[in-house]
Amino acid sequence: MGEPVPSSAGRAAGEASEAHRIEPGEPGERLFEPAAFAFYRELAEHNDRDWWQAHRADYERLIRIPLERLAEIAEPRYGPAKVFRPNRDVRFSADKSPYKLNGAMTAGGVAGVYVSISADGLHAGGGLYEPSRLQLRRSREVIAADGAAAAELDRIVAGLESSGFELAGPPLRTAPRGFDREHPRIALLRQTRFAGLISLPATASPGDLDDVWRGVEPLLAWVERYAEADWDDRLTPGA
Repeated sequence: MGEPVPSSAGRAAGEASEAHRIEPGEPGERLFEPAAFAFYRELAEHNDRDWWQAHRADYERLIRIPLERLAEIAEPRYGPAKVFRPNRDVRFSADKSPYKLNGAMTAGGVAGVYVSISADGLHAGGGLYEPSRLQLRRSREVIAADGAAAAELDRIVAGLESSGFELAGPPLRTAPRGFDREHPRIALLRQTRFAGLISLPATASPGDLDDVWRGVEPLLAWVERYAEADWDDRLTPGA
């Protein structure tokens, strides 16, 4: 399979990224107040409608509004942004707890960035968390060709891992059907997602999140160029 010509998506994302950086803020400024993490610790103990209604204003102030501010920053930089609803879909779940134990936002098109807050801290990153079958096939064909694009992805992944990111998984245990088990880039071919995620402490600053999003931008650009736009079945962590 020949490598596609570059699209304007990656260039546009890079230009928007430079124009819409997250301001580092004042020294000691946090993305979320300490009370935001306490909110989720308490919710874990009282996950019911009565408790939620009594603390809805806390959710709005501590969680939703900060996430919406981040979405406003991320949208011109990466693409359409959304803050996930706090309600769980319990229709097909044995766990009928009505509320999620995390809050999250995402922004992007084919690939995007992500941040989530829970009692344990923050998780952030970006990429294509769950490719459609078509996107996964396209990506694997590019990797299997073992040309410049595959080498580029290898460098991107190595750089992310050396910076503390983990690739979203789990990978396949063996080669995907139709691909050589002995392929020199079998580790990439076995990937089922093309997203890098990293944990951040509760004390993380706006600048820390900016560094994370900046760190995954090469992966976003690779996905935009080689996986191509395909909105069917695209999912995001924490949805």
